[in-house]
Amino acid sequence: MSTFTNPSTDGRNGTANRTMNGTMNATKNGPRHGAGNASTTEATRRPRLSGMTWLVWRQHRAAFWTMIAATVLCAAWMIYQRAQMMDFLNAYGFPAKNLDDAEKEFKPYIGAFTSVTMGLTAIPVMLGVLLGAPLLAGDLENGTAKLIAAQSVSRNRWLATKLALTGLVVTVTTVTLSAVFAWWWNPIKLHYLDIDWTSREFFNTTGPAPVALSLLSVFGGVLIGVILRRTLAAMVVTLGFTVALQAVWGYFKLSLGDIVTATSKPVSPGTTITFPSVPRTAHWLDTSYVSGSGKLFDVTTCTPTLREEATRSCMKKADIVGASTDYIPISQMSSMQWFGASILFALTAGVVAFLFFWGRKRLV
Repeated sequence: MSTFTNPSTDGRNGTANRTMNGTMNATKNGPRHGAGNASTTEATRRPRLSGMTWLVWRQHRAAFWTMIAATVLCAAWMIYQRAQMMDFLNAYGFPAKNLDDAEKEFKPYIGAFTSVTMGLTAIPVMLGVLLGAPLLAGDLENGTAKLIAAQSVSRNRWLATKLALTGLVVTVTTVTLSAVFAWWWNPIKLHYLDIDWTSREFFNTTGPAPVALSLLSVFGGVLIGVILRRTLAAMVVTLGFTVALQAVWGYFKLSLGDIVTATSKPVSPGTTITFPSVPRTAHWLDTSYVSGSGKLFDVTTCTPTLREEATRSCMKKADIVGASTDYIPISQMSSMQWFGASILFALTAGVVAFLFFWGRKRLV
């Protein structure tokens, strides 16, 4: 009897011991190592962005990565073109030799500027239409806005994250392109006369101008999308808005500078007038004749088609004693850009404020 009982007891005790030891060992070693591995794997796989920022980035990652990739490629192309131009300038003997004498040889490098500036000037329009207009209009149209509104995240936080992340990507890309293009153009900026610094190809693509134009275009497109709540309609209207913005900006940009007037030395009436000289790269605005009383006359007052004696008689009768030229020097370019950009930034801030105070109510 005892022989039968002892093995049973030992068996039960052995089984219990093995079970308890195995369980304790598994608890002490196995699960802890497993949990550590799981934690390590989770930490490794966890995205750097989290929460609403990660959601917005993932939702618009195709557009954001496209912008970043295009910026890198365009910047690399401009760096390459600048290196090619500098090799030519060094071999040519610039700046000791005037670039005006190398018109044919330098023409391909100016052509490179043209090809790049065409794309850079279109950036605010493309960003407004392809990024700004669908940013919220797409969510309102397909119902994503209602789904997000039903979550614990407030509409203000969702809107702020959308606008902040989009604005950050737009700012980084446009600042990069603006800085690289200005670095490319800078060596010949004050020496090459065939480039008009007030043109949209150069004024709108350097300094803060492209950043301000792009942000206003994008956030203006966002507001249009919130109002229309249809992606395609918002993109069409935003296209018109961005084109109108470019036109208005181009019309008023020269008024951002201070006009400088150069006047020639006065001579006796009827004497040949020598027009005043202006800086080589200055933007010429107007030239007029000046009478002894300070009155301005158009340069066609005494038309050159008359005989020389008749021209002198006409100028003597009008008491013309000199000439004046109005121009804006290139030294004002940076201040004009910052002044205009500050106006555009203020308008952008107004659009963003309007989106928060009025537009957030429509995000359902």
